[in-house]
Amino acid sequence: MIRYVALKAHVDGAPQESDFLFEEMPRPALEDGQFLAENIYVSVDPGMRSRLSPGASYAPPIAPGGLIDGFTIGRVVASKNLAFAEGQWVTMGGGWATHSLFGGRGFAIPLPDSDIPKSLYLGILGIPGMTSYFGLKRVGRFEEGDHVLVTSAAGPVGATAGQLAKRWGAASVVGIAGGPDKCAWLTEEAGFDAAIDYKAENDLSAAIAAALPKGIDILFDNVGNAMIERCLPLMRRGGRIVISGQVADYNVPLAQRDGVFNTGEFIGKRLLMQGLVVFDDMMQFPEAQLEMGGLIANGNLIYKEEIFEGLEALPGAFCGLFKGENFGRRLVKIGD
Repeated sequence: MIRYVALKAHVDGAPQESDFLFEEMPRPALEDGQFLAENIYVSVDPGMRSRLSPGASYAPPIAPGGLIDGFTIGRVVASKNLAFAEGQWVTMGGGWATHSLFGGRGFAIPLPDSDIPKSLYLGILGIPGMTSYFGLKRVGRFEEGDHVLVTSAAGPVGATAGQLAKRWGAASVVGIAGGPDKCAWLTEEAGFDAAIDYKAENDLSAAIAAALPKGIDILFDNVGNAMIERCLPLMRRGGRIVISGQVADYNVPLAQRDGVFNTGEFIGKRLLMQGLVVFDDMMQFPEAQLEMGGLIANGNLIYKEEIFEGLEALPGAFCGLFKGENFGRRLVKIGD
C-alpha cells in the first residue's frame, strides 16, 4: 500500500494541520514509460500554498481529496522506463507520499553518483537553488558590480541567491530576514554585507535606503507586492526586479492584497520586472549544479537544513513555513 497526504478542503487563510488527511491506496500496476519510486525525502514548499485554494496560479489548484504535490528524492523500486533502472536514485515531482509514480512525462532526474548528501538535491542543488541561480542569471541579468537586495533572505532561495551574487562579484548584497539569529547568520556565515531585521525596524524603507545608499540594481523578491512597492523608489536606473515568491501574499485573498502603484518608476528608471518558473531552465540544471557543487565542496556556498521525521510530520512542517518558524530548507525524511 501507498500512504499519502491529501487535501481535506480548499484552504482559506493560513493553512492548518487540520486541512490535511492521511490516506492509503494500492500500489499501481505500471504501464510502459512509467516507474515507481520509494520516497526517502519529501519537500515542503511555500509556493504550494497557492494551489490549496481555488483559482488560477502557476499550476492548477489541488482538488479536495487530491494528493499534495511536493518534490521528492527516492529509489526506483519498479520500472518500465528504459531511462530509469530499479535501484537508481532519482529526484522528481512526486508528492507527500511513501511512493511516487512517474507517468512518463514531467520532472524526474537521476541523481549523480557523488559524495554530496542526497538531501541537497531538494535544497541548494534542487529547485530552490536552481531558482536562485537562474533567477539571478537569466531573469535578473546579473552583472559584476551590481547592488543586490534579497528578501526572505534566510530562506533556502534567498540565502543561496545572496551568496551567489557575492561569489559572482556583486558590489554589495543586503538581505532582509526576521529575527537577530537569522540576520547574524547571513552576515557572519553566509557573507552578506548587511542584514536587516524587518521585525525590529520601525521604518523598513529607511533601513533599506541606509543599507544600500547607492540604490538597488537587483531586487530578488520572495515576499510580495508591499515589498516591491517599498523598494521601487530605491531602484537604480536599469534595475531588475525578480519575482521569485510571494510568501506574504499567499494567504491573502487576491482582492485584499497590497497593490503596486508606483509604476512611474518603471518609466523614468527603465526598470524591468519579471517572474520565473524555474522549469523553463531545466535543461541547464546540470551545468548549474556542477558549478554550485564545486562552490559547496570548497566551502564557498553554505546552506542550512531542517529535517523532520515521518510522513505524519509533513502538514506541521508545511504550516510552520507561514509562521516564520523555518530557518533553512525544510524537508521530511519518510524512508531509510
